[in-house]
Amino acid sequence: MPAPNTAQLEQTLGQGKAPEAALEEALAQIGHYLRADRCFLYVRNPERGRGRIALVWRLDDAVPDPRHPWQDDTGELPEQDPLFRAALAAKPSVYVEDVEAAGPEVLNRAFEHKTFGHRALVHGHIVDAAGQLWGILQPCVFGHPRHWTTAEREYVEAALPLLLPVVQAYMQGRATD
Repeated sequence: MPAPNTAQLEQTLGQGKAPEAALEEALAQIGHYLRADRCFLYVRNPERGRGRIALVWRLDDAVPDPRHPWQDDTGELPEQDPLFRAALAAKPSVYVEDVEAAGPEVLNRAFEHKTFGHRALVHGHIVDAAGQLWGILQPCVFGHPRHWTTAEREYVEAALPLLLPVVQAYMQGRATD
């Protein structure tokens, strides 16, 4: 049984649409539900250790678009980014209410400022049963801290396994160079 409020998301992801279209629609639903400024999906090939921010929903065009080309993500990135390290280790998703107040064990503040510019975020780990990281769902807000409620956390945790097979389908046959 889907968690509260995820029935629409489950329907969107299960309609048989092309994976990219389904994921774009899902990001918009998640972004609106969480009242986020931006919601992006980092997708990766766990066998090759390469990924990229591939899909982005933004509340409006003033919100930065962080998409980038494919990158190796098992070398320098986990050294710079504790959030990415946690994702690679298949640790629980991280809910950051204020980048400015989070400690260095949670995130690298300078890296977050330079790379993303957000103030509060969810780092949702899309992991398969074998513990392989296939993607990261990242809703965020800019300019002010944000408390993530229990209901919102439950929504995100219910969304992550729904996203997994669609992300895997998206990655099939996709070049990562």
